[in-house]
Amino acid sequence: MDLRKIKKLIDLLEESNLAEIEIKEGEESVRLARMPRGGVAVSVPPPAPLHLEHAPRAAQPTTMPMQSPVDAATGGSRSNSELPDGHIVRSPMVGTFYASPSPDKPAFVKVGQAVKQGETMGIIEAMKMFNPIEAEVSGTVLAIQCESGQPVEFDQPLFVIG
Repeated sequence: MDLRKIKKLIDLLEESNLAEIEIKEGEESVRLARMPRGGVAVSVPPPAPLHLEHAPRAAQPTTMPMQSPVDAATGGSRSNSELPDGHIVRSPMVGTFYASPSPDKPAFVKVGQAVKQGETMGIIEAMKMFNPIEAEVSGTVLAIQCESGQPVEFDQPLFVIG
């Protein structure tokens, strides 16, 4: 199901008095539900469930995000033009990024590591589901753009593969 269809479904839900819509096309399904604050939640389950355990994080006061030395020097976050040249793997959803399958396990990938297309590079937890983030191309990890436990936005750069 493509993004344009999902956006049309969101518009339909906003214009109607419906609280929830669920559409199935073959093996794919999309469920949209109104949130109490008036927002819309989108759930697209992965093809195979991934059972990973992460300890719940304690609530922490919101502060300015830590900046890398490059970010501190420029006074802001990296823009796409400041990313290393290569293939950018972007977040397919809003959620919490995890670099490892559990807090006591090593990270899926590190900078300088060779990866193959389809290899898991990290996971994003969204709506109590863990979604693997896979390498879209084979190559070497040139940059990792977020830290484990960090919230990520849709289309946010996560990795650069060269």
